[in-house]
Amino acid sequence: MLTLLPTPLGNLEDITFRALKALQKAKVLVCEDTRVAKQLLTLLAKRFQVSFEIKEFYSLHSHNQKQFFSSIHPSFFEQNVVYMSDAGMPGISDPGSELVRYAQEHNISYTVLPGPSAAITAFAASGFEGAFGFYGFLPHKGEVRKKQLQQILDIPLHIILYEAPHRLLKLLEELTHLVPERTIFLAKELTKMYEHYYKASATILFNQLQKEAIRGEWVVVIEKMNEKRKSAKLCLGVEEIMALSLAKKEKAKLLAQISNKSVKEWYSILNNS
Repeated sequence: MLTLLPTPLGNLEDITFRALKALQKAKVLVCEDTRVAKQLLTLLAKRFQVSFEIKEFYSLHSHNQKQFFSSIHPSFFEQNVVYMSDAGMPGISDPGSELVRYAQEHNISYTVLPGPSAAITAFAASGFEGAFGFYGFLPHKGEVRKKQLQQILDIPLHIILYEAPHRLLKLLEELTHLVPERTIFLAKELTKMYEHYYKASATILFNQLQKEAIRGEWVVVIEKMNEKRKSAKLCLGVEEIMALSLAKKEKAKLLAQISNKSVKEWYSILNNS
């Protein structure tokens, strides 16, 4: 039997009774990092006065999946096996999906326990309503990052991203140029002592956070394109927008939506025309 077990994002009290019971029954623990897993078990045992009888620990992450699956047999799961990521829900921007596919292909019984997920927690805190898309981490740099970011911003959904602290300002600067009119929600260090929320335009957040020390883990929720701007983007070209009776600032925003130029660049062009 395989159990996929979500772990707390940072607050130990977010562990569930079912998760503790599953860990108590487990003989084998598969995890991202055995050191992180053992430390978590020690903390849980102390906090909740429980004991675990796990005999074997196996590491399974994005870099050793092929090796791991070639070393086991489906009979491995005739014992109680628990898989958990370092924090949050397995398979959601964390390893776990390959393990589920292995179980499906070999008719292995498995279950997934409900529990913490940074993406869902942040969306609930954002105040946005409706459908959303989760895209995890963007590529770190280059044209690949730029292209993927533009593609997901064109999707008519709220967008959820994870971002490292040293790249957060870069992302906000990119959003300032690409979607200056949209509201951005940032969740810092969810469930932890320094949890904090920010909600404003990318421009405001970019200016604000330049003055702060950016540390910890961040979830970014980007408001979806509203229908008015979506229609303008889909139906109007540069000439049509130039002919509209709008303030230059508004024209610049619309033109930036359908081109590779920023709002600032278009505003300069409009002022000089």
